[in-house]
Amino acid sequence: MLSRTADNIYWLSRNMERAENLARIIEAAHRMALLPSSAEGGYDEWRSALISAGVAGGFMARHGEDAVDQRRVVDYIAFDRDNPSSIRSCIENARRNARSVRTALTSEMWESINSTWMEMNRLDPAAITGTELRNFLDWIKERVTLFRGSAYGTMIRDDAYAFVRLGTYVERGDNTARILDVKYNILLPPEETVGGAVDEYQWMSILRAVSAHRSFHWLYRTNVRPWLVAEFLILRPEMPRSLVACVGEVDTQLDYLAKLYGRRAECHRQAGQLHAQLTYGRTEDIFQAGLHEFLTDFIMRNARLSDEIQRCYLS
Repeated sequence: MLSRTADNIYWLSRNMERAENLARIIEAAHRMALLPSSAEGGYDEWRSALISAGVAGGFMARHGEDAVDQRRVVDYIAFDRDNPSSIRSCIENARRNARSVRTALTSEMWESINSTWMEMNRLDPAAITGTELRNFLDWIKERVTLFRGSAYGTMIRDDAYAFVRLGTYVERGDNTARILDVKYNILLPPEETVGGAVDEYQWMSILRAVSAHRSFHWLYRTNVRPWLVAEFLILRPEMPRSLVACVGEVDTQLDYLAKLYGRRAECHRQAGQLHAQLTYGRTEDIFQAGLHEFLTDFIMRNARLSDEIQRCYLS
């Protein structure tokens, strides 16, 4: 496969996954904003949404520190064309990637992306408030799920499929780490105690944001506890959005590409090393060293892994 084709397929899947993850970040912030005390907290939940999405710098440069509220944050993360990481920009970039490699995609994949792009362009951002915001976020998640389902259900299991999976899970691992890190370090107000009602509600909102609320209770059969949520989203391979599950899938697909192309590179070593550390990691060791430090290190290593994948296969 040409590196240009592989690059477009990889970033097509990353952009679609990012669009869904941004919708989940907005949904989590919206749930947390429903708490009565959040109105007095300086919009911390919306500030955390900006940080989690990685767009706080761009937002502050455009609107300023005092402009953090639901309307502006939702508009910037979801619809702003000047924000290269907005949901609208992700959908447009995904369609651009898809147009460049239409012959490598199935008709179902192309139709799911193209129809999403057309419907997105017909939306009026000013009308997306209240109930319509929840409907919009659900719609984005449904459209990305449709794309992912069409890819998994119709693509030949070849190198193109491997690059779809690589893009999806590199992006998903980054998102899970960012959501978990922001909750642990930012959201809980100083006057609230760890394990209190606000703390528990916020952790539950994080679980809902990654579609893991029911599966958490199914697996642990207990109340929400910070260390259990961290374990669930970092070390449990049963959870498809956990860090170990994401890195495991990246490692699997890179191993397939190495056998297919007959060579290994630095990205294969990094993926294998990171997967082994997560597979044999322990929650108590992570908390002893510092959860924030662990997650920050993971985000940096995941980014370096993506750079090495780019260098090995996509340049």
